[in-house]
Amino acid sequence: MANVVGEGAAGRSTRALRAEAALTAITAEPETPDRLRRVLEQALVFAGAALVAVYTSSAESEQLLLVESAGIPRTLCGVRDSYSVAGHSPAAEAVRGGRPVWLGPAELAAQAQARRVPARNFSLAALPVRHDPGGCLLAVSERPGGFAPEDRACLGLVADAVAFPGPPAADDGGELPPGAFSLAMDTGRVRLGDDVLDLFGLHPDGFDGRVETLMGLTVPEDLPSVMSVVEADHLTVGERELEFRVLQPAGPPKWLRLRGRLLQGKEGRPARLVGSVADASTLRSDVTDVARVQRLAAALDVAVTVRDVGRAVVAALRGPLRADRIAVAELESDRLVVTVLDPPEPDAWPDLWRAEWRAEWPEAPVRTMPTLAAVLREGRPRIWPAGSPLETSLAEVGPGGLAALPLPAGNRMAGACLIGWDTPHDFGADERALLTAAAGLAGQALMRARAFDAEHELVGMLQRQLLPRRLPRLPGAVAVARYLPSTVGLELGGDWYDVIPLPDHHVALVIGDVQGHSAGAAALMGQLRTALRAYAVEGHAPDVVVSRANRLLIDMESDLFATCCYVDVDLEQSSAWCVRAGHLPPVLRHPDGRTEIAEAEGGPPLGIMTQADFPMSPLRLQPGTTVALTTDGLVESHEADIDEGMDDFARRLAAADPAHLGLVADTLLGKAARSDDVALLLMRYDGMAMRPLRESWTVWRVPQAVGHARRFTRRTLRSWGVTEDLDAALLIVSELVTNALVHTEGQVRLDLTLAGDRLRLAVADASPRSPVKPSSIGWEATGGRGILLVEAVSAAWGSLPVSGGKQVWAELVLRR
Repeated sequence: MANVVGEGAAGRSTRALRAEAALTAITAEPETPDRLRRVLEQALVFAGAALVAVYTSSAESEQLLLVESAGIPRTLCGVRDSYSVAGHSPAAEAVRGGRPVWLGPAELAAQAQARRVPARNFSLAALPVRHDPGGCLLAVSERPGGFAPEDRACLGLVADAVAFPGPPAADDGGELPPGAFSLAMDTGRVRLGDDVLDLFGLHPDGFDGRVETLMGLTVPEDLPSVMSVVEADHLTVGERELEFRVLQPAGPPKWLRLRGRLLQGKEGRPARLVGSVADASTLRSDVTDVARVQRLAAALDVAVTVRDVGRAVVAALRGPLRADRIAVAELESDRLVVTVLDPPEPDAWPDLWRAEWRAEWPEAPVRTMPTLAAVLREGRPRIWPAGSPLETSLAEVGPGGLAALPLPAGNRMAGACLIGWDTPHDFGADERALLTAAAGLAGQALMRARAFDAEHELVGMLQRQLLPRRLPRLPGAVAVARYLPSTVGLELGGDWYDVIPLPDHHVALVIGDVQGHSAGAAALMGQLRTALRAYAVEGHAPDVVVSRANRLLIDMESDLFATCCYVDVDLEQSSAWCVRAGHLPPVLRHPDGRTEIAEAEGGPPLGIMTQADFPMSPLRLQPGTTVALTTDGLVESHEADIDEGMDDFARRLAAADPAHLGLVADTLLGKAARSDDVALLLMRYDGMAMRPLRESWTVWRVPQAVGHARRFTRRTLRSWGVTEDLDAALLIVSELVTNALVHTEGQVRLDLTLAGDRLRLAVADASPRSPVKPSSIGWEATGGRGILLVEAVSAAWGSLPVSGGKQVWAELVLRR
């Protein structure tokens, strides 16, 4: 054994030093039933063993009996419960020769037929254990190269740290340790330590010593496994371990862990099962609970998005595994796109990750992590203990141990999950089972969520294209809007909103909802929004706008109907007119914080009746008033009707601070049920700092009409104090009025507006034809220069429809 220790001690490698420190700490602790197992688990961590087991010599020194094991199940490696000391097994040779035996796959091939050693695709180590009564440490490796020199040194340290616990109460005499038991297999008589009696809720004077009494306290579902341990004819010599539940007078059943060995009788004495029983709440690892896998499956079943899947995986694994960090990432082509990091702070992750993956952690090429790329190709979880040689980007994720879980979905990889520990972590078989189960479940859920996200993003993109890209800036008011698609199903919604600037500092606030959730509803929504905007810009009154939209929907012969609320706000006069077509009324928040649901009359939904009346209701606004329009998805749910929802909406609006209108909108949407799509439109009316000056003149069709219009303009502008740009203004009025009188019929009106340093001159007529600027004019032409002159002297000009006709306007920036 000394030569093995010498191999590891020669270089005093960092791994051997860590293994020695861990073993020293474990053996210095008070004796516990699981100390031997914890010693063996260090061989899994530091020596890279897949399985490690320890055997002790029987009383007659004829058999090597299994005492304890750790790692993968022994049946996978062909490891037995016992070996003959006189046989030719590696364990027996190590005990008889007093020196280690190292066998690689080639050496194992010849012995595999005799079933004395594991299958040929393993490497095996057998080291003698010199503690009384003597025994052997058996280790199996799955690595292609077997146990390297550093691994052998660590195995030697583990073998030196092994101490066999003496079998408690091998006979009927003497007093049992507190947590021990002794069961006679032929009679079923059992002796229990005081701690075991307490675990079963028994008093020493009231226990009859029968194993049937204990089984009567066992949860019925666990009885078959308990009986398989206490029935002698089904057992062979060696260790036994079992977890089961016992009933309690109150509360849920208690988990207990039984660990023991079956000892053959001698000199006419019966075989006995001896060992210990402990409370599994402190010894039993959380990851062995099948309920955790079931809870993970349930959480993934309701996880809708990719981020939901990542959060469910983190919640299911980080606590039971006591991990320090977990990353869940999608695999897109050859790049990993991280969806969830826990903890989310960048400082908790390696510097290389922050440098390569940017501040938002969006993605990283798999080629920068070849070890992880190999795991994804193999498609099975891999675990690296502390000190494993890994590239820096992975080693710093888990300096104390790292697990990489490829997330398979069918015949492809959906992503990967990295789990890291800062301090050396012992990987048990139960953890490996949880990781394997979690990987399969998460992979399938990730693919479902990715498909949902892709389709949901497509739906959202189409929906956004049908809604305004941005809201206009308003003089004396601020407007914000929000839209949330439904999370139930993937159909397009029919909710919409719009903010339409109108002449003379009017603005139309529109919100509506088309029946149903489908592509047809979304298309109809886009058509209605366009129609309402067109009718509003034409200059119609609010009731006419809504009536024409109703007639349009009926003429389209659609099977769907729509609701709508249209509010025309006069920003100069602090007033508004509201028209409702089967929609919710506006909610007003006054400057003093008081809210009210506007009492606005309503007509039927659009598309129901051909001859429908849509009355206009006045709304009075004060500077500081907030107007809120919403759809029923925000105020109606299964728990509350729409009236209760509107009252709650008004209360939450009253409690919000209108100074930050975007935060108000986000707060109001915070309680949305998302079972329906939601549209929300808010406008805070601040009042115009300076009201424009306005005057109008009806131009009569008389020979002196243009002169009359010029005199009216000169007189009005002088009264307003405008003198510097008077000639340019008179030229524009002359040209616009002349064009209207010559090229149109019907009434002509001249409007003058002064707002700050901008003078607006507008002429309205009954013709819908807009003026056309000529591309070129010859010297011999007698007309066509009017629009060119207007364009030359004005800052801007244009034409807009007004009530079946048009208005041609031009603006001057005054120099005063």
